[in-house]
This record gives sequence, C-alpha cells and structure tokens, in this order.
Amino acid sequence: MLQGLRGTRRIGHEEQVHITDHLEELRNRLIISLLALAVGFGLCFWQHNRIIEFLNRPLPPSVPDPIVLGVAEPFTISLKVAAAGAVILAIPVLIYQVYAFVMPAFDPNHDRRTWPYLSAASALFFVGLAFGYFLVLPAALGFLVGYDADLYNRQVQAGDYYSFVVTILIACGLIFQLPTGVFVLSTVGLMRSSWMRSKRRYAIFGMSVVAAALPGGDVVSMLIILAALIVLYEASIYVCVFVERRRADLLPEEPLAADEATTEVDAPGGGTA
Repeated sequence: MLQGLRGTRRIGHEEQVHITDHLEELRNRLIISLLALAVGFGLCFWQHNRIIEFLNRPLPPSVPDPIVLGVAEPFTISLKVAAAGAVILAIPVLIYQVYAFVMPAFDPNHDRRTWPYLSAASALFFVGLAFGYFLVLPAALGFLVGYDADLYNRQVQAGDYYSFVVTILIACGLIFQLPTGVFVLSTVGLMRSSWMRSKRRYAIFGMSVVAAALPGGDVVSMLIILAALIVLYEASIYVCVFVERRRADLLPEEPLAADEATTEVDAPGGGTA
C-alpha cells in the first residue's frame, strides 16, 4: 500500500485517463489524509495536557479551571481535544490533497501555483485561529462569564467549555478561507469580481447572519467577526480580479464574433456607408 501511495501523482489537465485511475488517485489521497490525521492525533494526544492548559488561558482570571462531572470525562475530553488538534495540524496536507485532486481538471497552469496556493490557504487558516484565540474568545468569554455574575456561583464545565472553544477556533479558521474559496471559484469561472461588487449588500447581510449564528452570542464578538468577514470579502474581490487578469493574459485572443468584427456596413453599390 505504501508503494502505491508513493506513486500517487496529479493527473494532467489534458491527460485522458480511465475512471478507475481517478478512483485510485482519490483512494490514495484519502489514505494520505487519514495518515496525516492519525499522526496529528498521536502528537496532540501525547501533548494534550499542554493543549488543555493553552485552551484554559482565555478564561477570565476570576473563573477557576473547568470542572469535570464524570469518571471518564477527562479521558474523553483528551480524545476530543486531540482530534481537533489533529485536524488543525493536518490542514496543510488536507488542503493540498483536495487541490491536487480537483484543480488539474480546471486550471492548466495549476503547477505554477501549487505551493503559493497551499502556503496562502494554510496561512489564512492559522491566521483565523489566532484571530479567534486572541480576539473573539476573550470578547465572548468576557461577556458570557460576566453576564449576571452576581446571581450565580459560576463554574465552567470542561466538556462544554472545550467544545465551545474548539468550535470558535475552527469556525474562525474556516471563515478566513473565504479568499481561498473565491480563488478556486474564480479559477473555474464560477465567480466574477463584477458580480461580487454588485452583490456586496446581500453579502454583508449573509455575513451578518453567519457572525450572529456562531457560538458566542455577544454583540462585541459578533461585530469583530463581521468586521473580519467584510475585510475578507473585499480582499476576495481583489483576488478575483487577480485571477481574471491572469486568465486574460494566459488565454489566447479569441476571434471576434461576426457582429463585433463588422465595423463597416456594405453599401448597395459595393462601397461603404
């Protein structure tokens, strides 16, 4: 099996292959992705205590460490945290496997953009994680933990807290993939910068819904996420413009249509009008 994985290659843009070759490539890329997740899971489970301590830091100083209510809960929490960490660590591999399998069918020049695309997509995901950890989480936790604090003996349950934190972080990482998604859609011809500009109002409304639907519930974190989405949307427009200009430079000039090519109308006498 390992020999077959080493032989995994990207199929060329104009290469004609049988459906079984595509299925074999898909199988190999799925196996590689699962192996990357397994390695990441092992590393994160080995260091799960440090990861949990890292996730506890955004809690306000007045709140003690999260509590567990079951005998098996510490172990199950370690598994869940390690699984989330494995997904985060394996993101570069997962992005590359999806890109290498899909893009050759649409972009004949994908080889020149493989590493820049992979680096940019992975970097955006980790920037989104940092954005969620340093900006969104403190704002959300500060509001939620401090809300009606005088009425309750505030204790944080470990399972709920870590699920909340992981959901926020991964959601922020995926939100920052908006330019990546626009890059892919514009490369295959499904997205245009003019359309994005004309639909800006509807996009802001949709982004507001997304920001409100994410865990947190406070106005501050929602506005922070919405502001980030608007900036990413505007940046995505320029990404789309860049792809359109690249395609215009790489594609050969197409012959004009008959109605566009005719600049003069023949006169009845054989001259021009």
